[in-house]
Amino acid sequence: MAKSVTAEKEHFGAMKHILMACGTGICTSSAVRERVSQFLDAHGYAGLYDVTQCKMADVPSLSHTHDFLIAVTLIPGTLDIPFVNGTAFLTGADTTNSERMLLALMNEPERKTA
Repeated sequence: MAKSVTAEKEHFGAMKHILMACGTGICTSSAVRERVSQFLDAHGYAGLYDVTQCKMADVPSLSHTHDFLIAVTLIPGTLDIPFVNGTAFLTGADTTNSERMLLALMNEPERKTA
């Protein structure tokens, strides 16, 4: 018998709010979003996350309402949000480190926002 979404949420934690950023918030982040969604869904997280795409310039104003950031561009060191490097999902390079970080963040408790 398949697990219910409620049972999955109890196992994996609350809904995760992911911020996905690139230079313009359109093309590159869309490609990475598709690959990240396929990866998360294949690992049992379907329905347990949402993704907000944006340009990197918008991250500071949006970061307080999201659990973590996946970025395909350089990020300023002043951001106070957990970060996953999304470049490997775009280029097809070895995604092992990014995937490991992504799964770890999906299992973290909800981030307390200001």
